[in-house]
Amino acid sequence: MRSIIFIAPPAGGKGTFSEIICKKYKMPHISIGEILREVTTRNEEMSKYINEQMNSGKLVKDEYIYELIKERISREDCDNGYILDGFPRSISQAEDYDRMLAELNKDLGCVILLDIPKEVAAKRIAGRLSCPKCGKVYNIYNDSMKPKKDNICDECNSTLVKREDDNEKSYELRYNTYIEKTQPLIDYYKNKNVLYTIDSTLSIDEVTSRIEKIIRGD
Repeated sequence: MRSIIFIAPPAGGKGTFSEIICKKYKMPHISIGEILREVTTRNEEMSKYINEQMNSGKLVKDEYIYELIKERISREDCDNGYILDGFPRSISQAEDYDRMLAELNKDLGCVILLDIPKEVAAKRIAGRLSCPKCGKVYNIYNDSMKPKKDNICDECNSTLVKREDDNEKSYELRYNTYIEKTQPLIDYYKNKNVLYTIDSTLSIDEVTSRIEKIIRGD
């Protein structure tokens, strides 16, 4: 099984397909945000620093991010592949990640770009709801992603909520930032011949099937 880095604009489907693939293939989903939140509960110097940075809205230094990622992907459950979410976000991070993989004798795997037009993604944002307890994402404008009961999570029966930044103005800013920051990363992986592009406007089953073909090496 090949490891995966998903690249997608906001509402491009990264969370949805990470969940599907991880559940089916029992691959760990490594979220940088979750790793950082987990570290803040520890009683150590790094934890204190990260907690202070996150509480003040500042970025955590790359050197700490690298250390945490290296420790996480060195665990046994990552031996047969994993999905990396939220990293890398720049060329320098991608280069450092390549060096990290070489040190650990691990393969990069594949980078999958979930491509979607801005206007389609904006509509997804308008209908998106998420569970504050288990994190599952729903969409009231997509029949295959609607909750079985209105505003209730299928998994844990919690009341669904709408993220504060899921609005038109916020989406415009997030999408423009994505284009500015991510395009160089797309070109970087394209030049390494590890980038695959999938039309994320296709059905969930069709996108899932295409992802599976890529990670199987078909």
